[in-house]
Amino acid sequence: MRELNLDRLRTLLAVADLGSFVAAARALHLAPPTVTLHVAELESRLGAPLLLRGRGAVSPTGVGAALIERARRLLAEADEALASVLAQAQGRGGRVRLGASTGAIAHLLPQALQVLETRHAGIDVQVQVLTSAETLARLAAGTLDVGIVALPQPPLAGVQVRPWRRDPVLAFVPAAWAAPKTLAPAWLAQRPLILNDGSTRLARLTADWFARAGQRPKARIELNYNDAIKSLVAAGYGAALLPHEASAPAPEARIEVRPLKPALWRPLALAHRSGGDDGAVQQVLAVLEGLRDAAPPPAAPTAVAAAPLSAASRRRAASPARRG
Repeated sequence: MRELNLDRLRTLLAVADLGSFVAAARALHLAPPTVTLHVAELESRLGAPLLLRGRGAVSPTGVGAALIERARRLLAEADEALASVLAQAQGRGGRVRLGASTGAIAHLLPQALQVLETRHAGIDVQVQVLTSAETLARLAAGTLDVGIVALPQPPLAGVQVRPWRRDPVLAFVPAAWAAPKTLAPAWLAQRPLILNDGSTRLARLTADWFARAGQRPKARIELNYNDAIKSLVAAGYGAALLPHEASAPAPEARIEVRPLKPALWRPLALAHRSGGDDGAVQQVLAVLEGLRDAAPPPAAPTAVAAAPLSAASRRRAASPARRG
């Protein structure tokens, strides 16, 4: 059974609204025989007359009126769908699905979302809290458009990962501990620690930092939510090693922030599907790229600003870590 053709329905509406095959042909820039053929095809498809042809005017039959009513809604929805998709393709609107960790969502994304709301209010960014591994898997499956992931990451077919920025990893310790000005692995390894669980890139990054100094501490508790971790630090439960974004607010008075020695950095990348990104996705990526060189916070003893990656650092960060 043949499907109803939208162009044929549009022709039927023009004839009914203008009351004439000739007027409809003129309005649609079609030859009058073509308009007659379109209506005849619909009548043949439905097996019933749709229009009453009179000497002075054309009017719909009962069946024709019922079809015209539904055709108006159908054509309006089709026009709206095309307009929406066109707006997304051109970067003027549409939906963009973005995955990121809680830290990025809390301190990096708000800036990007504010810019998007100002410049591209028609773009709806749907944010999901995901680990880097989950983000890459969903990008590969086509259920995500953009991701913020930690580096390094192994190559993944169909997904492009490009180094974006790096932020310092700092020690967050209870103020009551009276910690030294800089903290080394040996000092921290002797204290109770609140660490990310082993499924995260940050956990592997901090474990490698300890291991290079011959330390393999055990976490008192493992969590993946930075705000919860900081609450436990403030309560004196332990120390934590967390990235510090330049835009993050200063911690509360019960927490002291100390740089690590040797320094440790958390590199991040923007991930998206290779090829075929629509205009809305490109606009979101462009705004996120603008956060590469985030301005540092006001000077403070414990503040460390985000640093953009050099070209050489980007190449190293994008390559999987060597084993051995």
